[in-house]
Amino acid sequence: MQTIPGISSNPHALKIRRMGIDTHQEPVIYMRADCHICRSEGFEAQSRVLITSRGHAIIGTLNVVTDNRLLAPDEAGLSNAAWRMLQAHEGDYAELSHPEPLESLSHVRAKAYGQRLEDSQMTAIVRDIAEGRYSELHLSAFVTACAGNHLDLGETVALTRAMVEVGERMTWPLTPVVDKHCVGGLPGNRTTLLVVPIVAAYGLTMPKTSSRAITSPAGTADTMETLAPVNLDIRAIRRVVEREGGCIVWGGAVRLSPADDILIRVERPLELDSAGQMVASVLSKKLSAGSSHVVIDIPVGPTAKVRSRETARTLSEQMIEVGRELGLNVCVAVTDGTQPVGRGIGPALEARDALAVLRGDNDAPQDLRERSLALAGEILELATNIPTGTGYDLANAILSDGRAWQKFQAICEAQGGMREPPHSRHTHTVTAMRAGRVVRIDNRRLARIAKFAGAPTDPAAGLDFFAPLGSSVDAGQPLFTIHAESPGELAYAREYLASQKDIVVLGDEEA
Repeated sequence: MQTIPGISSNPHALKIRRMGIDTHQEPVIYMRADCHICRSEGFEAQSRVLITSRGHAIIGTLNVVTDNRLLAPDEAGLSNAAWRMLQAHEGDYAELSHPEPLESLSHVRAKAYGQRLEDSQMTAIVRDIAEGRYSELHLSAFVTACAGNHLDLGETVALTRAMVEVGERMTWPLTPVVDKHCVGGLPGNRTTLLVVPIVAAYGLTMPKTSSRAITSPAGTADTMETLAPVNLDIRAIRRVVEREGGCIVWGGAVRLSPADDILIRVERPLELDSAGQMVASVLSKKLSAGSSHVVIDIPVGPTAKVRSRETARTLSEQMIEVGRELGLNVCVAVTDGTQPVGRGIGPALEARDALAVLRGDNDAPQDLRERSLALAGEILELATNIPTGTGYDLANAILSDGRAWQKFQAICEAQGGMREPPHSRHTHTVTAMRAGRVVRIDNRRLARIAKFAGAPTDPAAGLDFFAPLGSSVDAGQPLFTIHAESPGELAYAREYLASQKDIVVLGDEEA
């Protein structure tokens, strides 16, 4: 690979090398403490560095290397994310300099002191975020300043609109274009894999872009990926949707509301609750995908993301109002979030549940089936002229007669070919210590067990859950089975389990 003509002799250029360090989505540059550029430019740890090579430019966060064996004097290292974003090649040189001053940070500071952001100020912040100019510290400051419901309706509309404007936007020749979204916090709630083929089989357009898991055992994209390819670009998405009426793909492969993907990176680890940011996140994705009608699923339960009916009501009103301001028809379904949906928690296990429902298997989880039919029925009623109250029956007919199963197979083939989900190599079954009736389930700790077992990195890892609320169990009866790909991960999950109490709470049988 040839170097860039002239740049290797530039005093502000270093040869770049891929360090093989995973920094998730944050671009990081590594430079020696005695580097002449660090000295001349005044760079120190956590400085922001503009990295330019072959016509591409990114801004990375500097980590200073004090062990000179890691880098040669004329080298700078890049994290995996920085290497990918810069589209670099081995042997390339990069010019290193200070980025332009970040003017929009003054608006972030103003928000932190309680001032209201105007539309132009919000747009400036979001544009800089999307262009990668904010460090993790800057992002955290913005997220924190907006948390605790510190965004009013106008600011939420402005944030949503700005997120859409700085990314790509898909358009479709037919209307309506429908979508659904669940705000999360409920293990196994993989209704998308059923709703999309039902709705597409009816004849509506549903280009579903879904997320991967960040803090949960599986995202919809992780689950779908065990059945078909999901890493499609916009051209491929358009081809699939034009052919089959719907798709189920990973949204991170395209630039639909890219600022949202960056903000989520810091929102979830911080665990800061902001209704305005949640509304902007959800609706910006739907608008960017070209949707005109959207159904939002808000599960409510003591260990779900939304824990009270009052919070759900407030969030519903915001979703509907912001959608109305931006030309999006939004319907909200407040649903039961007290227990997992289906049996599987983890990509392959959730995929098997969805397949069982689509195929009409006798042992298919009925709660997943009923929840999916209800949401599909809501979409059909929202986006068509069918009478209110008939959507469920129509969705049920499409699922029961095999049309949804045929459509799902066709969508998988159009995305690159259907496959069967993998099976785990190691399992451990947890049984009831005594007889009783299941009266409480901790969704969060069940999800944590599945993650400790290796989900979603290992697609076959997770757990199968057998004890829904209200069910009667005997002593020694299975409550759930942990699945893992390696003995070490299974032991890790079991070690966590041994330290926990009351994940599944049993009460006395009623007389």
